[in-house]
Amino acid sequence: MDDYEKYEAECKKIRKNNNKLLNDFRAWLKASKLKHKTIRNHVNNVDVYINEFLLYEDAVEAKDGASEIGMFLGYWFIKKAMWSSSAQIKSNAASLKKFYTFLFEKDQIDKKDIDNLKVQIKEKMPEWIATLNRYVDPSITDMEDVWGL
Repeated sequence: MDDYEKYEAECKKIRKNNNKLLNDFRAWLKASKLKHKTIRNHVNNVDVYINEFLLYEDAVEAKDGASEIGMFLGYWFIKKAMWSSSAQIKSNAASLKKFYTFLFEKDQIDKKDIDNLKVQIKEKMPEWIATLNRYVDPSITDMEDVWGL
């Protein structure tokens, strides 16, 4: 089996586990008495993060992905998601905070992981929104100006 086949096999295993995680997360959100539309939005946002982003270049399990939120919201989501907007970045941040709080409550991540995620969201949100605004600004043609390179 070559490296790509190993990667695909690992991703398949992770996606199966992610499906169970998403179902458990949905039930956890329902217990919070959230509206069906809100629950669907959170689950869909988390699904993109754990089944697309975390598996995009490497096979990363959801429990190991809390530290990747900056790369996701500050770069990948802006570049890869046609529906990216400041509202969507904020929505994803809220969903991921809930998801990683859920994982913390299930003892799948440490307190420092959820605390770091929340601090990063709070501190980096203005930067992520500014990056998105530069990305969609037609007057900016040099990508180095968008990404701050």
